[in-house]
Formats: sequence, structure tokens, C-alpha cells
Amino acid sequence: MGDGVGGKAKSRSILIAGAGPVGLTAALELARRGFAPRIIDDGTGPTPAEESRALGVNARTLTLLSACGVGERIIAAAQPIEHFRVRSGEKTLIELDTRQVNGRFSAVHALAQGRTERLLIEALSTHGIAPEWQTAVVAGEVADLRKPEVTLRHADGAMETVRPDILVGADGAHSVVRKALGAGFPGEALEAYFYLADFRYEDPVDTHVAEISLFDPGMIGRLPVAADVIRYISTLEGFESRIVHPAKVAEKTWASQFRIHFRHVEPMAKGNVFLAGDAAHIHSPAGARGMNLGIEDACWLAWLIAEGREQEYSALRIPAVKQVLKQTYGLTRLITMINPLAIEARNLLAPLLLRFGPARLALLRSVAGYDTPKPPWIDWAE
Repeated sequence: MGDGVGGKAKSRSILIAGAGPVGLTAALELARRGFAPRIIDDGTGPTPAEESRALGVNARTLTLLSACGVGERIIAAAQPIEHFRVRSGEKTLIELDTRQVNGRFSAVHALAQGRTERLLIEALSTHGIAPEWQTAVVAGEVADLRKPEVTLRHADGAMETVRPDILVGADGAHSVVRKALGAGFPGEALEAYFYLADFRYEDPVDTHVAEISLFDPGMIGRLPVAADVIRYISTLEGFESRIVHPAKVAEKTWASQFRIHFRHVEPMAKGNVFLAGDAAHIHSPAGARGMNLGIEDACWLAWLIAEGREQEYSALRIPAVKQVLKQTYGLTRLITMINPLAIEARNLLAPLLLRFGPARLALLRSVAGYDTPKPPWIDWAE
């Protein structure tokens, strides 16, 4: 497929609010197609590595970011997750070898979000573009959606009014751009809190396995962060006492807690204002789809802008978003259920179902991110 609609289209001014992985991907994908987007963020720089919420980088994202060279850099820096398990007591409910998925890449790798952001920033710099940090969109209604006018506040307090041809809101779950559109963010929050803690060990540990241990009720997930760092995530407030550490702990590098929300905005665009990533949809981290789905948004939007078809963006992305929200909601309910009969049925049926090839393949494709429509500009097979 073509990568552009001519010089006139590529002269359009584009402002991207948010320099997380989604905004950076949008800027990079636009830049490699000949655009010169401006990208701003109200933060001081990339996400600190020790505070990176997103970890999983799936095969679809690696495929998408291979075109700009970042996919290969992620693989070089990341920890490959070769096995994924779900256990209930001594019983293994799910066992997947992520290398068995079809395509160029194994289903999922682990890399702290901050590392991914830095790789994207390095690639973006080769196009002469850098994020403008401590620069925020000032809250206020966007009156003209065809030629949106927004006010920016700089680090020194100076204000700037801009009227880009295209405004992209990649500014997170509390998106100022979404609020400026007057768009709602309907959905629900789960009652339970989730807790996480990252531990650094004195020696390298096995980072090739991601595992969920079900305690019925309650769960503890184990996810690799780096060669000597493991993240534990749980629905149990006192979960740290239940962790079986694989080596001597050097330090606890980070701890946090949060509630899981399932929300999405529809449509994801109005006029020439577009929403991507957490600004448009948020959901459970089950399945590691959050950052990956947002990067997918960014790549689709950049391609559509280059093709002069950006008004198709919302209609093309909403089905994929709804599908992923439905899947992550179901997965989250499976690992947080408390009804004894439901737990017994799950523990009996899950292993039986996954003995069948089609069910295992469907789950693997979901983990890999291959269950959403294949990007039409990608030439290689998945």
C-alpha cells in the first residue's frame, strides 16, 4: 500500500499531546512517512524505568515497530517470555509456549515501558524531532473541530496558542484533549484493588516464565522486568508474605496499588481531533494488551493520515478496542472469581479446553496481539 498522498498533505501541521509510547509511536510513524509532527508532554521526561507500569511487548507491536527499526532494538533489550502458566494450588490450568505462535516473533517479550520510550525517542531523533517536555495542553473546549485551536503552557509559564491541522490526544487516561472534546469516558471499575511490587535480586533469575498463581480467592502474578528484577501483582493486600522468591532479595524497587477500569470513548475522533491509547480506552493489564493496543492505534492513525483517510480511523479502531476490552474483562474475571462453584468449574474446564489445538492457538494469537485486523501496510506474514 502507498505511504502518502503527496507533498501538500504532508505539509499539514500535526500536534501530538502526550509523549508516552503511543504518542512517540504516532510521531515516529508520521515522521518516517515525511511529516514533521510536533509532540509535547507535561512531564519532565520518559517514564522512570523503576515505575514502568507497562511491561509486555507483543508480537504485533514488534511487527509494527520493525518498519522504523525499533522492533529489533526492543528484542535486543527485552526479556523473551517463553512460557506462560496459570496454576491453582498444585494444578496447572494453562501452560503455553509462546514461541509456538506463527510469525516472525514469539508472542511476547518483557521490557519496562521507560526503556521502550527511550528507544522510540532515539529513533525519532534521527528525524530531527524531539518531545517538548513540561509543555501542557491547557484545559478548555475545542470549538472548531476541523481546525482545532488549543492553548499550550510552557515550563516557564508562557502561554502559546496553536491551530494545528490535526490534533492527536495520546495524553493518557485523564486526557485533557478528550475532555476538551466534551467526550465521555463510560465504563466501570472493578471493586477490588490490585497491588504490585518489583524486587531486584542479588543474582540473575529465570525471566523466561510469566506465571499466575491462584489462591481462590485471590491471585499473585509473576512477571519479568529485567534479568534480575521480577514484578509481582496481586489482588491480595498482604501478598508479599506469600511470595516465594527465586533468589536473595537485594531491594524492593517499586510498589504501587490501583483499581482496574474498563472504559472507552466512542467515537475515537471528532473532526480533525483524534484519540489514541489510554486517552481512548483503558482496561485490565490481563493479557498485556494496554500499551500494545495504543501503539496499534498510533500506527493505524499515522498510516491513515498519510493516505488521506484519517476520517476512517474511529470506525476501523472501535471494533478492535471493544474486542480487547471484552477479552481482558473475561480474563480478569477468571482470575479474580470468588464463588467456590465457579472456581471449581474453571479449574476443571480450562485444562480440558486448552487440550484442543484451536483453543490453544486462539489464546496464543491473543497474547501475540494477532487477533485484531492485520495492518494493510504490513507486507510480511504473521
